[in-house]
Amino acid sequence: MKKKVLVLFGGVSSEHDVSLNSACSVIKNIPSEKYDVIKMGITKDGRCYIYNGSPDMLPEGKWLEDKENLEPAVISCDRSHHGIIRLANSAEIERVDVAFPVLHGKNGEDGTMQGLFEISGIPYVGCGTAASAICMDKAVTNAMADFSGIAQAKWTAFDKHAYLGNKTALLSDAAEKLGFPIFVKPANAGSSVGISKAKNLEELEAACEKAFGHDKKVVLEEGIIGMEVEVAVMGNEEPIASVVGEVVPCNEFYDYDAKYLANESELHIPARLSDEMLKAVQAEAVRAYRALGCEGFTRVDFFVCNDGTIKLNEPNTIPGFTSISMYPKLFAASGIPYPELLDKLLTLAMER
Repeated sequence: MKKKVLVLFGGVSSEHDVSLNSACSVIKNIPSEKYDVIKMGITKDGRCYIYNGSPDMLPEGKWLEDKENLEPAVISCDRSHHGIIRLANSAEIERVDVAFPVLHGKNGEDGTMQGLFEISGIPYVGCGTAASAICMDKAVTNAMADFSGIAQAKWTAFDKHAYLGNKTALLSDAAEKLGFPIFVKPANAGSSVGISKAKNLEELEAACEKAFGHDKKVVLEEGIIGMEVEVAVMGNEEPIASVVGEVVPCNEFYDYDAKYLANESELHIPARLSDEMLKAVQAEAVRAYRALGCEGFTRVDFFVCNDGTIKLNEPNTIPGFTSISMYPKLFAASGIPYPELLDKLLTLAMER
């Protein structure tokens, strides 16, 4: 008997549009002989609908124009329901076997949606509540990495209240501790949204103002000179690492435009490193995955510096699944094609 998969897409975060593209790819590649897919979209203002139309309508938000195929629904918190409540006419309960939150950013990969599934008793793809929250907050991720002895860039963090009360001192202290250039990031955002590279104090202030537009806390990191590499990791108790991929950004760094709009960044799979270094990066990816408490899947990004050191950049607990996304590309290069990869992720969720 086929399993019912609830695929969630959209959401209220700044990465809403990326989610639509990712979910379109996921839905079209889930093995239809093993799974029936229920598509649930979340609008930018938080309304939820079952969508019964084609996944090709998801990109650019076209699914919301397809009114005949929209049906209001909610995820039930009643564990006996183990699924959703359709609200079109009378309340109709539908059981689901597993959920795949293809939701990037706020209320998608920060532990909140994972907590809802825990309450509902529905197995779900990806990291648990705690690991999702830890990996979403870059300051907490960095603190955990320091505690676990995982090498990374020098960093500091502060919230908007502290910044407004002591801006000059905080910026001067950051410049002295980190040196320029400094990367400034919203603590809780993905897809490189709101990230800037500052080369002096004036640019540092502007970068903080920009980052505070996306979150109340910012993380500042020293600029690292080195190769940007990414590893797809999958598994629960015994995680495995994909081949290592290398990113050569078309912009000054791998920002949102370079990832999703320009489509001109170079990708090298495998990365242009020695066999010994490739194995070292894979081992470090699995070590970081375990240290941060990850399960299911996560893409772990690193810098390989010119002196041969490997430094953690960041984990991404719900990485992109678009046609140009690295996570499925890396496992495809490792001998696991996209549909098989999705089947494995769904199986891992139900096993857990």
